Amino acid sequence: MAIFGLWIINKAGGLVYQRNFAEGLAPLTSNEYLVLAGTLHGIHAITSRISPAAGSSSGAQVIEGETFKMTIMLTATGTKFVLLTSLAETTADVILQKVYEAYSDAVMKNPFHTPEMPIRSEGFETRVTTVIGIGQS
Repeated sequence: MAIFGLWIINKAGGLVYQRNFAEGLAPLTSNEYLVLAGTLHGIHAITSRISPAAGSSSGAQVIEGETFKMTIMLTATGTKFVLLTSLAETTADVILQKVYEAYSDAVMKNPFHTPEMPIRSEGFETRVTTVIGIGQS
């Protein structure tokens, strides 16, 4: 089991946080990450509209490839937390919830952080490192 990376996408589809944790995925440029985040944002919006079930849908929650899995958590504010893992990873939902808690405490309570802008917080980085370390043990 491996956790490859974490993305946080704002409600407009912009990538505000990206971090890699393990080797295994193709290396990308900053621009390629931005394009992928915007594309995922659009796909997520489409999947929330085409749900065959009655009522509303929160969109795609898991997207699987041949060698990795992308788990998506949508918050009440429209921010998306995306965890890229190996196919065998079973704790992605728990890890995303813990990352969201760290985001709420370290980023959103920071009076110097501007919402919807890139995240630059040492406290958040430290907490993400701790959460991912816990998730891989």
